[in-house]
Amino acid sequence: MKAIVQPEYGSPDVLQLQQVEKPVVDDDDVLVRVRASSVNALEWHMLTGLPYLVRPQAGLRKPKRAILGADVAGRVDAVGKNVTRLQPGDEVFGDIGNGAYAEYVCAPEARLVLKPAKLTFEQAAAVPVAALTALQGLRDIGQIQSGQKVLINGASGGVGTFAVQIAKSFGADVTGVCSTRNVDMVRSIGADHVVDYTQEDFTQSGQRHDLMFDVPGNRPWAECKRVLSRGGTYVMVGGPKGRWLGPLRHLLGVKVASLVGNRRVGWFVAQMKEEDLSFLSELLESGEVVPVIEATYPLEQTPEALRYLGEGHAQGKNVITV
Repeated sequence: MKAIVQPEYGSPDVLQLQQVEKPVVDDDDVLVRVRASSVNALEWHMLTGLPYLVRPQAGLRKPKRAILGADVAGRVDAVGKNVTRLQPGDEVFGDIGNGAYAEYVCAPEARLVLKPAKLTFEQAAAVPVAALTALQGLRDIGQIQSGQKVLINGASGGVGTFAVQIAKSFGADVTGVCSTRNVDMVRSIGADHVVDYTQEDFTQSGQRHDLMFDVPGNRPWAECKRVLSRGGTYVMVGGPKGRWLGPLRHLLGVKVASLVGNRRVGWFVAQMKEEDLSFLSELLESGEVVPVIEATYPLEQTPEALRYLGEGHAQGKNVITV
C-alpha cells in the first residue's frame, strides 16, 4: 500500500511517499480503508520533534512510528475476532493516534465510531482531533453554561471553528477573534460578535466574558484577565512555540500569575473518547456543527498540507484525501 513515511525529524521535506506492507488485523483491531485524514498541530509536533518535551513519547532520536495522521475517515475492510460493534463495510471516523496518512490503517475499535451519513469522508476526517479539543475544553474544563458570554481567541482555525459552533450549541453568546480575511466566515458559523484583531485589541475593549477559550495562547495573562468577569474561567489550548517546553512554559507562567485573584485557569490535552465522538456525531447530524474545510490535498501532497499548517494561517481544516 502507499503511505507517507517519516524516517526522521525535520521539516515536511523529510516526508516520503513509499510502498509499505499493509497492516495485519489483531484480535481487537479494525482494518480501515482510509478515504481521508487531516492535518493538526499534533502532526506538526510529531514531524518536527519539537518541543523536545514530546520526544520521550515520540522517540528520542527518530520517530517511533513512521506514519503520521491521527484523524481518519474510511470504510471498515476487516475486523479482529474480538470486535463486536463494527463490521466490514461500515463507514467510520475517529482519532486513531497515528498511521492515517496511508491507504490502510489498523486501529482499536474503541477509537472509531460510525460516520454520520450526511457527512462526506472529507468532512468526517476534519472532525476528530479539533472538535474533541473544542468540546472537552469548553464543556469539561471551561464548564460552559447556557447564557454565558464566551470569547474564542483564534476562532478561524481548525479548533476555533468547532469551538464557535459548539459554544453556540450550548446556548452561549459567542465572540470570535480572528483576522480580517476570516471575519465573514466566523460570523457565518454562528459567532454573535467578531473582533478583527488587526483593527482592534480585544483585551482593551472593556467587554467582560465568563469564559475565554484561547487557542493560540499568544497574549500574556495580565491582558487576558482583563476580558474575564469575576469568577471567570480561562482555558488555554495552545501557546508560544519553544524548542524545549513549547506551550508548557507559557502555561506555567499563567498558572502562577493567576494564583492571585478570582479567575480560574485550565489547560488540558484532548483525549479520544468514544462517547464524546458520538456526542459530536449528533451535533453533526443535526447540522448544529458543520466542518469548515479550506482545502483538500491528495496523499502525495501531504508535505504541502503540513507546510501550510506550519505557517499558522489555515482557515478551518485542511484535509488529506486517499
